[in-house]
Amino acid sequence: MDIKVFSNQVEASAFLVNQYKQLLADGAEVFGLATGGTPEEFYKQLGESDVDFSDKVSINLDEYYGLTPDHPKSYHYYMEDKLFHNKPFAQSFIPKGDTDDVEAELERYNGVLADHPIDVQLLGIGTNGHIGFNEPGSPIDGQTQFVDLTQATIEANARFFENIDDVPTKAISMGLGSIMAAKKIILIAFGDNKADAIEKTVNGPVTTDVPASILQNHDDVTLVLDEVAAAKLK
Repeated sequence: MDIKVFSNQVEASAFLVNQYKQLLADGAEVFGLATGGTPEEFYKQLGESDVDFSDKVSINLDEYYGLTPDHPKSYHYYMEDKLFHNKPFAQSFIPKGDTDDVEAELERYNGVLADHPIDVQLLGIGTNGHIGFNEPGSPIDGQTQFVDLTQATIEANARFFENIDDVPTKAISMGLGSIMAAKKIILIAFGDNKADAIEKTVNGPVTTDVPASILQNHDDVTLVLDEVAAAKLK
């Protein structure tokens, strides 16, 4: 893994914008995107940049089950608010959280991934080591799946909702196998609450107990961290 450590999110995000400019110059066409608090500064700087995605494809990692695309806490809404209104893509794919047929939606999204192999996948990481919504115990070769969120993830995401009872308990997520199929992976993590997960991801064994540890088996992974998230790395 190539590990980049910065003093704060602003500096890290500026580095990422330059990285994406280079990826575009190198011919990247399909961009896997993440949501949550971690990429917000990056998306803000990306939106203010001269980067042009208007002929590119984006594919998001996941979506809460049960939320409509126009729900203000859905990841459809998040992406439009944080990035797409400034930087539209030619095509953007996000799982349908309000589907009436989960199995059909999983099949549809696997088809999207087959038709549009991801050149670079952006990831955050949960305090329990999850990437996407692949919680501990997720199969290493898993494709798009219907997942039950752990209590730790629900509690971590409660800050985005009025109260914890409003947090969805299920989601549709690209699987670990889907993520590992990307040509390049960039994982970003900020804050001291991510330090344990980062240490286990980099230095621990590859185990389904820490889903992000599977990244040790990928040929091209960059970790972009602030100093406190990197504090436990040796």
